[in-house]
Amino acid sequence: MELDSKAKVQEEVIDLRQYFAILNKYKFKIFFFALLVAIFAGIVAMKMTPVYKATATLLIEAEQAQAVNFQEIMGLDSGRKEYYLTQFEILKSRAIAKKVIETLNLMDQAEFNKPPSALASFKASIKENLPFLPKKQTANVNESDLAEQKMQRFLQVFASRLSISPVRKTQLVNISFEAEDAKLAAAVANAVGEVYIESHMTAKMGVTQKAAGWLNERLSDLRIRLDESEDKLQAYREQENLIDVEGLLGLVTKELEQTAQQFVVARNDKNKLESIMRVINEYGRNDLERLESIPAITSHSVIQDVKREVVSAERRVSELSQIYGFKHPKMIAAKAELETVRSNLSKQVYSLVTGIEKEVKTSQANVTALQQELQLLRVQYQRITGKENDYRKLKREVQTNRNLFDTFLSRSKETEITSDFNAVVARFTDRAFTPFAPIKPKKSLIVALAFVASFGLAVVLAFVIEALNDTFKSSVDIENKLSQRMLGLFPLVTLKKNETLHQHYFFEEGGRKFAESVRTLRTSFVLTQLDKGSKVIEVTSTLPGEGKTTTSTNLAFSLAQVEKTILIDADMRKPSICKRFNIPLYHPGLTNLISGTEQLEDCIYFDDKSGLTVMPCGQLPSNPLELLLSPKFAEVLAQLKESYDRIIIDTPPVHSVSDALVIAQQSDAVIYVVKSDDTRIGAAQAGIGKLIDINANIAGVVLSQVDTK
Repeated sequence: MELDSKAKVQEEVIDLRQYFAILNKYKFKIFFFALLVAIFAGIVAMKMTPVYKATATLLIEAEQAQAVNFQEIMGLDSGRKEYYLTQFEILKSRAIAKKVIETLNLMDQAEFNKPPSALASFKASIKENLPFLPKKQTANVNESDLAEQKMQRFLQVFASRLSISPVRKTQLVNISFEAEDAKLAAAVANAVGEVYIESHMTAKMGVTQKAAGWLNERLSDLRIRLDESEDKLQAYREQENLIDVEGLLGLVTKELEQTAQQFVVARNDKNKLESIMRVINEYGRNDLERLESIPAITSHSVIQDVKREVVSAERRVSELSQIYGFKHPKMIAAKAELETVRSNLSKQVYSLVTGIEKEVKTSQANVTALQQELQLLRVQYQRITGKENDYRKLKREVQTNRNLFDTFLSRSKETEITSDFNAVVARFTDRAFTPFAPIKPKKSLIVALAFVASFGLAVVLAFVIEALNDTFKSSVDIENKLSQRMLGLFPLVTLKKNETLHQHYFFEEGGRKFAESVRTLRTSFVLTQLDKGSKVIEVTSTLPGEGKTTTSTNLAFSLAQVEKTILIDADMRKPSICKRFNIPLYHPGLTNLISGTEQLEDCIYFDDKSGLTVMPCGQLPSNPLELLLSPKFAEVLAQLKESYDRIIIDTPPVHSVSDALVIAQQSDAVIYVVKSDDTRIGAAQAGIGKLIDINANIAGVVLSQVDTK
């Protein structure tokens, strides 16, 4: 479990070097992509028309000037936050915008009558030419409707250029307008403020005049209603002979509360006594012992005193009985005293029971009397309450009518006095001036943002491409994805266009790094195969072009320096070793040796520069797989084992034909070649799987053409 957790932690560690390697790999592409996008953005920004923005500042009055101190007729409380929000929305309203458009005659301005852009024209032509798109029905639309539609569209354009922005924690608001003409932008910003002030004054004047007329009409009705309500109140007082209704009701209420409390106490006492009597009747009046056990009797002070005397007498009898006999005078006197005390206890208990019976009857009579008195008080309270409700109702009606009349009379007088007074809702603190510099387009910012955005996009695309690239890039991929040993890697040799790797590059001065990687492969292979005695070595790959022949040739070069080695070209479909070593195509080789048409000495070629013995493919057969499956091929390998220490066999790719699988059964070890950043992981896994299925001895994997930079 600990090993698993450690492995998971290692997998979750972010390898920053891997990310840096990806960025380093695509750095030029990322930079040039961002540069091209920035150049294009700069060209577009240069062609954009400059836009100017003018701003006017209004002060919205919180406490407007008033001729007298009265509430606004229009119903707007200037001390509330909603008041300012309302004014801001009025500034942005269509009514204000329409008035400004008509005042400045904006619809005839050249700026707002430009021909449609190329994109808009293209969209319009698409809609007209495509039959399945819905067409606008304009046959039944008259000129007034068309003008209204045009105005509505213009209002949308106007609203998109107008911005109303209140200044935080002040009564100021900025009115800004954007236009291509600097003077027009200033004129519109000032016109919006002027139209807003004028429209508010006009609306206020109209509302005030209407309110004055309506108040005068309502005053006469309210005066009549007030007189009628006062007459009703006075008539009710005289009819019921009312002087102080509230004082009388308070007296009855207090008396009712006291009686109710007395009734509750008396009823509780009666219930307790009746409960005691039920217990007495249940025990029986002659059973003294059970009566004495009743708590109400036992707790009585008289009974407790008598019981103490009984206990004292019993203790005296007990003490004397231990000294004297039963007939002793003192003993007889003590017993007589005990009997007397017990008799007294019985009398007291019976007397207490009789007293309880009398108390029960008295309490029942008291509860009945209090209940009757309480009932009479309730009737009296309800009668007085009814009169009080009627009185209050009439009095409330009088008060309401008087308040309404006073309010309307005050408003009417104030409105008459101030009907010709016009207090402005706002005033300019700063008028808009003609701007000198445009606010957009900000060309440098556009170019910078385009460069940054495209650079970031290119980085993301680089990571996405790298994530989607399911090829082998390092030894870690070989070991994790294929579960095979990494024998070595061949670095990528930079060549000119249409140039191929020299056959003897292994021995050249410029190929030292490449030669060292080949020797590392040889050492790794020999060390891993020490106890296996692998003489026949097959070199194969997943697909053509992965460096299989280059690997087998250079591995044979390195082995030939320390052991007697022969290189066999077993690719009987597309042989390439003849061409690499400049061997004539008619030279006999493996196919001739297997078919028995030539001798071994005639089928081999000796390379003087490397000291390597090479057996080319020979004549191309029509049935290569049958030749490899024949016993003669195994005999040829056995014959070669007697003469050579190492036999390197270059075979076709695993996915192309089955020749490599057949040869693998005759080989002691298989070296699998994978091209870096090219071979698909799934294809390589399938190729390795085929070799494992036939129980081939896979010595390891060689990663070829690795970009070590």
